[in-house]
Amino acid sequence: MTKFRKFLASTVAGVAVLGVAQTAQAIDEVNVAFFLEWPTPNQIAKVDKIYDEALGVKVNWTNFGSGVDMAEAQVAGDIDIAYSQGAAPFVNAIRQGKPIRMVGVAVVYEANDCFVRNDLGITSANASELEGKTVAVPFNTMADYAFRAQMTALDVDVSTMTLVDQDPADGAVSLADKSVDMVCLYGADSAAKAGEVGTQIMTAEQKMKADIGSFDVISVTEKFATEHPELVRAFLKVTDEANKNWRGTDEQFRKVAQDAGIDVQIAKDQMATFSFPTAEEQLSTYFVKGGEAEKLAEILGAVFEDSNSSNYAGSFDAVIDGSFLK
Repeated sequence: MTKFRKFLASTVAGVAVLGVAQTAQAIDEVNVAFFLEWPTPNQIAKVDKIYDEALGVKVNWTNFGSGVDMAEAQVAGDIDIAYSQGAAPFVNAIRQGKPIRMVGVAVVYEANDCFVRNDLGITSANASELEGKTVAVPFNTMADYAFRAQMTALDVDVSTMTLVDQDPADGAVSLADKSVDMVCLYGADSAAKAGEVGTQIMTAEQKMKADIGSFDVISVTEKFATEHPELVRAFLKVTDEANKNWRGTDEQFRKVAQDAGIDVQIAKDQMATFSFPTAEEQLSTYFVKGGEAEKLAEILGAVFEDSNSSNYAGSFDAVIDGSFLK
């Protein structure tokens, strides 16, 4: 029996002991949101139905274009768990009073890229020439945060720009047909297409020096967390074990790339910039008072303060809950 299967057997046994068997009987399925073009180790467990076995119910995976859409689906009751939801959409959802909770960190990565059309001749050295230009960016996402953070670092006045709310795939097309001057996006395929006609306004090294980073979260609805806490724990345990069992083999990359809808080489290139913190690392670094999750939430809240109403009177640490990782 493989280590992963041994883990699964122990998880299923633990679920029964803790009463999740009874909980699972109360619901027929769990609905999970995810992204295409976003390769992650847990897709091995997704494809191999490890989640279904461990949770004891059918797990439905639905692809979304943005973390904002994920949050809307959570509020509508269509999604129970959002996997790799951007921290920015999560924070904005909380600011708007939406009943969701961060329970894990899915992936840590460098800030999303912004591509400027090559024919404009604009680089970080003359970035001020972006003022007055048109930019495509999916609003209230981590790409939006990356855009605003990079413009601040380059001393570019965002208020002079025309911003167009477009999903990554559409933004890449707009850049190619010159409908926009710059696009900020996520997703391997969309970034590759944008890179055919544009160049990043800031390099990875420049973003690192400017302390512009990102991570995506695993969030659940308050209702699901309250009514099915052991299913949340089981989901996080399977995810953690999938991350720990990632070896980057050809077979693993093939399976993940196929599920993500991208080429194997694109998956390899993108995952080379990703890291997947263990449950232990998350508890010690992100889910502690004043930890990385709370810090970024406060930063994002400040970044989007002018563009979003806030119906949330509490502190972000109240909805950043690492208890399900224990």
